[in-house]
Amino acid sequence: MKKIAFILILVGFFSTQSCKNNDCEDILCFTPPNAFLFELVDKTSKENLFTNGTYNKTEIQLINTADNSLIEYTFIDENNYNIIQLNSIGWKTETIEYVLKINDDEIFKLYVDASRLYENCCSFTKFNQIRIENAEYQHNNQSDIYQILID
Repeated sequence: MKKIAFILILVGFFSTQSCKNNDCEDILCFTPPNAFLFELVDKTSKENLFTNGTYNKTEIQLINTADNSLIEYTFIDENNYNIIQLNSIGWKTETIEYVLKINDDEIFKLYVDASRLYENCCSFTKFNQIRIENAEYQHNNQSDIYQILID
């Protein structure tokens, strides 16, 4: 009788322990999506077009083509870096189509299909497709900057 009572206590203890055990509880894992970085340069000289005064950062418009709303971006101009940074893509599963304009001239279209995933206790973004249309560009894998080549 004592053995049966002991076995029942053990079974009860282990069954409640498995309900309390959260495998992800002690794991700190959150990966934000990568920012998109764009540098607009002269196609021939590779000179930054904001640094040389061809473009003015106050004339930039980033427009969501779905509803014509303006999209927030950051312009990094420290030490004449002059890069357009876009942090809002990939925080959720989404497909976006944006147009970057300067002084009402369309510079390029950006299409991104992003999936926000959760695996092994971690959330992260997978970019299924990234397209830059209506402009030549080079992507630097080390700096992750898209260099837009302008004639």
